[in-house]
Amino acid sequence: MRRYFITGLLIWIPLVITLWVLDLVVSMLDQSLRLLPPAYQTEAWLGFHIPGMGVLLTLMIVFVTGVFGANLIGAKLVNFWHEILHRIPVVNTIYSSVKQVSDTLFSSGGQAFRRALLIEWPRPGMWTIAFLTGTPGGDVARHLQGDYVSVYVPTTPNPTGGYFVMLPRKDVIELDMSVDEALKYIVSMGVVAPAANGRYGSAKA
Repeated sequence: MRRYFITGLLIWIPLVITLWVLDLVVSMLDQSLRLLPPAYQTEAWLGFHIPGMGVLLTLMIVFVTGVFGANLIGAKLVNFWHEILHRIPVVNTIYSSVKQVSDTLFSSGGQAFRRALLIEWPRPGMWTIAFLTGTPGGDVARHLQGDYVSVYVPTTPNPTGGYFVMLPRKDVIELDMSVDEALKYIVSMGVVAPAANGRYGSAKA
């Protein structure tokens, strides 16, 4: 009975968590429907709410914004909007920091989180997976002697928390592993290890 119960848990737990996350994301994005006038909301012309309409609306807004910002006039208006936000106290600090991070992460030419690394952490002889985020800059680079890289060391099972460290490039091993594979390995706490053929299997002691 114990074996059957565990087998049932292994079937249901991933499915339930997946559905819960999807429901959370869809419910959150559905809040964007409140941007529409009441007459244009699904309850007004259908009589009931259609889950997921907010997702489509959000994707449409993002796409239209991208098309608008890609042309000359749109780019000038976006730059004007950036200048306004940069002049507002407090807002300037938050907006500038978030924009720099988003530009680095989503830029097509950026190298942030494009490489999975193997480093010794938190002491020599102990190893963990980390991600390359760039190279030290500013006054920090002036105080570092040699070739250094900036590295993000995630925690497990929640990789959104972690540590930012700067290491000599010679102490970093670049893995033949995609970022997605590395994240799955970290989230599973090493249980789901990527195999040489790219498939996943449970790690064996």
